[in-house]
Amino acid sequence: MSYPGIQFPRKAQILFRPARYKVLYSGRGAAKSWSVARALILKAHTTQRDSDGLPFRILCAREIQTSIKDSVHSLLKTQIVKLGLQNDFKITDTSIVSRRTGAEFIFKGLRTNVEEAVKSMEDVDICWIEEAQSVSKKSWDILGPSIRKPGSEIWLTFNPDDERDDTYQRFVVNPPENSLVVKMYWYENPWFTPELESERMILKRKADANPELFADDYAHIWEGEPKKVSEAVIFKGRYDIISFDWKEVLQRYGQEEGQVRWFHGNDFGFANDPNYLGRNFITEKIDQTTGEKKEELWIQDECFGYGTEIDNLPDLFDGKVPNKRGIDTARTWPIKADCARPEIISYLSRHGFNISAAEKWPGSVEDGIAHLRMFEKIHIHKENCPLAQDQARLYSYKVDKKVVDKDGRPQVLPIVVDAHNDFWDQVRYSLDGYIQRRGVDAIWAKLGQ
Repeated sequence: MSYPGIQFPRKAQILFRPARYKVLYSGRGAAKSWSVARALILKAHTTQRDSDGLPFRILCAREIQTSIKDSVHSLLKTQIVKLGLQNDFKITDTSIVSRRTGAEFIFKGLRTNVEEAVKSMEDVDICWIEEAQSVSKKSWDILGPSIRKPGSEIWLTFNPDDERDDTYQRFVVNPPENSLVVKMYWYENPWFTPELESERMILKRKADANPELFADDYAHIWEGEPKKVSEAVIFKGRYDIISFDWKEVLQRYGQEEGQVRWFHGNDFGFANDPNYLGRNFITEKIDQTTGEKKEELWIQDECFGYGTEIDNLPDLFDGKVPNKRGIDTARTWPIKADCARPEIISYLSRHGFNISAAEKWPGSVEDGIAHLRMFEKIHIHKENCPLAQDQARLYSYKVDKKVVDKDGRPQVLPIVVDAHNDFWDQVRYSLDGYIQRRGVDAIWAKLGQ
């Protein structure tokens, strides 16, 4: 069905063709969510009850939805108004129903109650998964077979994250039968605003001036390319990004909640870098075969701010800055910080924080990297630590692009790029005293003590 006079990007026309799966993915500003919202509103406005007398039902889901504010409810409400249909829909704080057809929108989160959400799926006509890049394999395995009404469809919108994510592999790399998959672009968006163009050009100029640092960021953010794992990434294969409850983790390793040992690190921001406070903990187990002790590092929380004045740091760490996460143990556990800013350490100490300088020495960065690579695995909290996730992917060695191997990959050099390291620096600082000097410098240091 077409809707004369209603504007859609050309590629969004797949929404009006029959298919089990309809997949729209892109970078920022491509209008995929707007397009899906409009299409679903029009379908709800025009689709009559089925032969059993049941109204058309649309399930709007995402992996994590703790409240209606996390859903697409607000987007749908806005588009209803833009289409001039506000008198044709009954809109409450938690539901949207067509006065004309009885069609209804349902809003659910998947991760915390996927089994409960399934109960709402049997008579669903269309399931729209927004931010589908975050949907886990477990949720997909349950969701697909649960949307089983004859003729039902599953629509996905997402910005690709990691190329290894289940959603990207499942629907882009190996799309299922009876699916329509399109990649949309910002320049195809009829509603692309001057403000968006200004934001795009900021990163585009950085990418043009310094492609080694920013070209991949531009391709990911604006062109919809997934994050790739480069051979130069320092901790490639050493970390994962997962959801976990630290108390459950401790129980799994035979520790009580009160036995946790928190490690806090603080990297001070300069210029465009963030002021970053992190909280981490370590678990250990004994390999029953070898008797070897194996440790894992867990990145539990992060708190950061850009351009934060020194006077505002206590409020930032305490979680008193609007829309910023604090760390509730920052005042009760020791913090190890960058020794390059003793005046900030002194200020925070006077304001009640148990903070002191982490030791540095020639080669301390490399020694810290070597220590971190000895962990069996580094686990980064998926919901709590978004900046850590980005920097884990981007923290790299320099490469010589003029020298490539038979597969065209540039030669990796033993030089750490001084970028995307705020998170990793705080981890090193937090483990001050655990990370040891290596080589000749370590011997001379011990002789001088």
